[in-house]
Amino acid sequence: MEILKLGSKGEDVKKLQEYLDLKVDGEFGPMTERAVKDFQRKHIISVDGVVGKKTWEAMGYVSTDLSENKNQAKGLEIKQHFLPIGEYKSQKTKKEWVFLHHTAGWENPIKTIDAWANDKRGPIATEFVLGGQNIRTCDKTYDGVMVQAFPTGHYAWHLGTGSNKLHSCSVGLEVCNFGQLKDGKTYVGTVAHQAQIVKLAKPFRGHQFWHKYSDLQITGIKDWLLFIADRDDIDIRKGLVELIHKKGADAFDHFDLSLVEKTRGLWTHTNVRKDKVDMFPQPELIDMLLTL
Repeated sequence: MEILKLGSKGEDVKKLQEYLDLKVDGEFGPMTERAVKDFQRKHIISVDGVVGKKTWEAMGYVSTDLSENKNQAKGLEIKQHFLPIGEYKSQKTKKEWVFLHHTAGWENPIKTIDAWANDKRGPIATEFVLGGQNIRTCDKTYDGVMVQAFPTGHYAWHLGTGSNKLHSCSVGLEVCNFGQLKDGKTYVGTVAHQAQIVKLAKPFRGHQFWHKYSDLQITGIKDWLLFIADRDDIDIRKGLVELIHKKGADAFDHFDLSLVEKTRGLWTHTNVRKDKVDMFPQPELIDMLLTL
């Protein structure tokens, strides 16, 4: 990305204006400069109105640009659809944990992020969302599409625990998936296509039938985990994977907040909340995790 300042013109200025929710005309004028200074002030960056490396990074454009990031996992593509400022925390933190969730909703990751932006709950989100198949039609438009919801290093509330450090020092991924099924229907009554249903060998948290994680989702989770392990220097073989070796599928049902707090690594929402069901132990997911 180019260094931008008052008087700059071009496509990078348009990207900047779009990010700052300004009129997009490609000309860096006084209004754009004022918005940049406001952004720099909120993100504790030198307030000079010049968009250089640190400002671009705070917006997520440098560190996640696939053409510039040599640490990007092979084959992984990440789109950006950032939440408005205020819908995630402006502070940056060092990440020590990774948490997997599923959305309990439809397949479009962009709509998931837009829903977070438009709700009244404040900064509740995960940094990444992974699209899936339509549960009724099996449409694959968004299957395996990975989207980043806010800039690298920032965070939002996503666990619902009393541990502030787990929230602020973790990276979260929401997988678009409806979760448990009853009589072939989701919790909102949507009838699931047969190809979208998986039956577990034994019930998980009271449910045996689930909305199946797709092959592209399983692959996407693996590629993303390898990317995050490298980006944030997190040992993703610690935590859940270790527990799977000991307990098999029961590792997903193992609720132990104190264990998670002292074991930096990879976990799911179910490991810190006994009332949650995301993620569930689909065999293909377990097999993939054991290859990490």
